[in-house]
Amino acid sequence: MAPQLIAPTVAVHASFLAAMDEFRADGAESAPHSTLARELTTWHSRWPTAEGFAEYVELVGGVMSNTRADGVVPMTTRWWVDGDTYLGRCTFRHHLTPSLLNWGGHLGYGVRPGARRRGHATALLRAALPIAHHELGIDPVLVTCDDTNTGSRKVIEACGGIFEDQRDEKLRYWIPAATAAGQQPHRPA
Repeated sequence: MAPQLIAPTVAVHASFLAAMDEFRADGAESAPHSTLARELTTWHSRWPTAEGFAEYVELVGGVMSNTRADGVVPMTTRWWVDGDTYLGRCTFRHHLTPSLLNWGGHLGYGVRPGARRRGHATALLRAALPIAHHELGIDPVLVTCDDTNTGSRKVIEACGGIFEDQRDEKLRYWIPAATAAGQQPHRPA
């Protein structure tokens, strides 16, 4: 079975915990503006229990309906899994705030350190584009990466990313999601 993007599930609990240990060892907690960094700080003590993990899965598996006062926009999360093995995640931001337009974009994705350099990030991003287009109506999709992250830059470009510009340390790419999904691009009315 090939890896796929699915809704968060308790079925990958053990491999999720191992992946979070890998992210922590890799320094993910110190990444500024990172959803994963916030979750590592907030949830790490609750993830090990079945109840705490189920609560987390329920939280990230739902969609917030409104932009919060702190600027967090509605998001949908999907996990990249192979059977019961958690490999990574993709967070879809339903719309852009001024700060997301500069540094965050519509999609944030990450592959656990132990599964990197095996094509998972490219496959994950390719699988995310039809979800962005068909399920969320996002097209084109803005994806950003640090100017020092050559691997992520190559992934974005391999998935059709068109470089727009650099703002501070962030490279900004637009990906036509409909084209990537094999459809005609959406044209706003």
